[in-house]
Amino acid sequence: MKSSALKQTILDGGLDECFVRLYGNERVFDQRQRYCDALDRFSEIFGEGRDVRLYSAPGRTEIAGNHTDHNNGKVLAASVNLDVIGVVSANRDNTVRLQSKGYPMDTISLDDLAVKEEEKNHSASLIRGMAKKFVLEGHRVGGFDAYTTSDVLKGSGLSSSAAFEVLVGTTINHLFNGGSVDAVEIAKYAQYAENVYFGKPSGLMDQMASSVGGMIAIDFGDLKCPEIRQVSFDFEDLGCALCIVDTGGNHADLTHEYAAIPQEMRSVAALFGQETLHGLSMDTLIAKAGIVREKCGDRALLRAMHFFAENDRVEKIVSTLEAKDYPHFLALITESGNSSFRYLQNVYANVSPGEQGLSVALFLAERFLNGKGACRVHGGGFGGTTQNFVPIDRVKDFCSLMESVFGKGCCHVLTIRPVGGVQIAE
Repeated sequence: MKSSALKQTILDGGLDECFVRLYGNERVFDQRQRYCDALDRFSEIFGEGRDVRLYSAPGRTEIAGNHTDHNNGKVLAASVNLDVIGVVSANRDNTVRLQSKGYPMDTISLDDLAVKEEEKNHSASLIRGMAKKFVLEGHRVGGFDAYTTSDVLKGSGLSSSAAFEVLVGTTINHLFNGGSVDAVEIAKYAQYAENVYFGKPSGLMDQMASSVGGMIAIDFGDLKCPEIRQVSFDFEDLGCALCIVDTGGNHADLTHEYAAIPQEMRSVAALFGQETLHGLSMDTLIAKAGIVREKCGDRALLRAMHFFAENDRVEKIVSTLEAKDYPHFLALITESGNSSFRYLQNVYANVSPGEQGLSVALFLAERFLNGKGACRVHGGGFGGTTQNFVPIDRVKDFCSLMESVFGKGCCHVLTIRPVGGVQIAE
């Protein structure tokens, strides 16, 4: 559809039903404006009268399974109603030109899909890596022009990078492959791009939650064919809202902190002749704890202990949700958060002991909630955000407290989005 016609469709309410599904009733008007602004900006950059399509890929929240995916563990995650959107038009010159709001334009020639060291840690590497993986898997790629804008908080643990990767993958899938590549495969391609091209050793959870959508329990025991199960859940039934608090920490220089977690877990697994901790057990670990301490160090041992306890907890949490046993669910979320803080040790970076915003936010939340709700570190940790389950009638006071410490707009009340990466209009 021509950009001008699509804009008029949006203004006339033609995409409102879709917007309600993705963002909720209260955000429809804002999304109309957001998408129209994106269409206008695309036309300014790439020219008027282009045939365009709209794509969206969500951020994600991790409910349980903190740092277990990279060792073939289990997780419970959900897509949220914050996303990256793209206005896209195919071109004929085998080049991807992608302008993200607030950033320089990325220009990628599809004639050269080799890893570029100078692109590592930059979005251009993710575009090139996604295109390369489509080619490796026997799918088509082609040139396109795109303008993207995101409200997924950068460095927040909501996985803005995974959402971007999934957006690019969803675009290539629909523009050039008729939507034939399923969401699980797109998630795998996204992990490949992040690991090999971007240079971050992430697991697969972030990409899977963004691509598949909804609340999903994932068992990564078999990485080629992870077991995925949809979990029915409504925060209204829980009586709590999901509040993400952005403490202002930055993940930019902490790749080594993230990388140390899977590396240390795998060093423990290697003592047992395994590549990852999957397939081992807590009892097996404790039986040789003295040797593990000697060979790998105490932190590696504690992180392995966290892995096994958290893996078991994921199963328990899914069971409580399915049984609608919400008090037990909240208790297990608290238990998970305590394990991350004490044993996984990803609440603050050892290199920056003076910056402990997450610790402050967790103390404030625990005191405020006083056992009626739950709080924990969110996502990768070391900076960024906390996840809080706050009684609905106390959300306003909770946000006021957090804003008094971390600044106006730091508290975000989110909902679970029922779908992952999607084409919205063509």
